[in-house]
Amino acid sequence: MSRPTVRLAHLPTPLEPMDRLTDELGGPRLLVKRDDCTGLALGGNKARKLEYLCAEALATGCDMLVTGGGPQSNHVRMTTAAANRLGLECHVALAGGQPRDETGNLLLDRVLGTNLHFLERDDYYGIEDGIVDLARRLEADGHRPFAIPVGGASITGATAYADAADELLRQLDGASVDCVVVADGSGGTHAGLLAGLGSSTRVLGVDVGTRPDLDDVVPRLAGETAERTGRPAPAGPVIIDHDRFGAGYGRVTDTGIEAILLAARLEGIVLDPVYTGKAMAGLVAAVREGRTGAAETVVFWHTGGAPALFASAYATVFTES
Repeated sequence: MSRPTVRLAHLPTPLEPMDRLTDELGGPRLLVKRDDCTGLALGGNKARKLEYLCAEALATGCDMLVTGGGPQSNHVRMTTAAANRLGLECHVALAGGQPRDETGNLLLDRVLGTNLHFLERDDYYGIEDGIVDLARRLEADGHRPFAIPVGGASITGATAYADAADELLRQLDGASVDCVVVADGSGGTHAGLLAGLGSSTRVLGVDVGTRPDLDDVVPRLAGETAERTGRPAPAGPVIIDHDRFGAGYGRVTDTGIEAILLAARLEGIVLDPVYTGKAMAGLVAAVREGRTGAAETVVFWHTGGAPALFASAYATVFTES
């Protein structure tokens, strides 16, 4: 089914083997879906969602995009880049107050010209409330804002990943995949993949500590996305690993560091400590704990995020490794 989009991403993204990591872990066969290669201000999974979300925004006659996230939000960086491409303003509710150092994604937000509005609250619901409040204030000033939830985790955003599942299946060219592993932040990517892959493939979402209601939102959003796209409702359990985010969102974990170094030193693939490092830690744990079979095929869906490595909060972790 054709859906309205604007062209923002480099698609299809590569599907590559990770043979050395496969050997290191003793199986299963590992592949990586390179959504870090989508382009749009250094890439990431949000480019797919923004193709759909921005088409919806333009259809409403908006003159600006409004969203929000944490200080190292990939979604904020890429939403601003999309707005720039389309000639729109972008205003962002950013959690946690004014930071001391503007490095990593936050530095790129400044380069891109993001209009930053700092929130004192740093919890998920505080950011969502901040987005709504910011959009209302801008509307009162005579603007036509289009509000996008944290991570683009709406039905429209998740639809992009239902269609991305079709892209993966085309690249597999008839070969089967037993499991897809993805970072679970706001839940939209996981939900879209569930809707797109159906019951034939397990989708393991690795909770990175963004929102506390993933167990509720992922199946609900997957069902709504399947209905919108004319697919069967996803069947079977929703699998979320809640054991990898450590002390909370954005906090470094030992298993995340190990996973980042494994991917970098065996495959030359760069992960980040906020999202994909923890997702890879979830994949490694699933293999070591026998939750994936040695004869299976597993796809790691790389959602991007490398700019966070250059944030002052994380850089010293790796210079000391």
